[in-house]
Amino acid sequence: MTDDLDEPRLHIGSAFLAWIWPGLGHLKNGDSVRGRRIMAGVLGMFLMGLLVGGVDCVDRREDFWWFVPQAGNGPIAFVADALNVSLLKAGKVGELLDMTLPDGRVTRISSFKAVGAVAEVGTLFIAMGGLMNLIAVLDALRGPRKAIA
Repeated sequence: MTDDLDEPRLHIGSAFLAWIWPGLGHLKNGDSVRGRRIMAGVLGMFLMGLLVGGVDCVDRREDFWWFVPQAGNGPIAFVADALNVSLLKAGKVGELLDMTLPDGRVTRISSFKAVGAVAEVGTLFIAMGGLMNLIAVLDALRGPRKAIA
């Protein structure tokens, strides 16, 4: 009876590790098969999104409401956003082109900016990976699974 009282109900450390790197919280909880599957699924969605739409699909300034679920992927989403800002938006990769917005303002965009369905699919893949990882974080919060005897 005292075993139930000694063990914490929520495993905050495991949940935090699960957000830092997908699957890591489950590995800490001793569920290596589940952890590896989560790692492959979430990181696969994230990488496929980047391959399809490019690093421009992660943009917390222009697409904030898409970035909210993308942030569920963990720090890798923030790294991708930083690469977008430092490489594409700064003009270090590709050239910056003038674009007139519908309201008449002129802005500069990268010639490597993904547009149309390609950008939407890449953004969606990365957001879905973040939502999948959010579920994995909540699952890791439960802690190690008990064996049923």
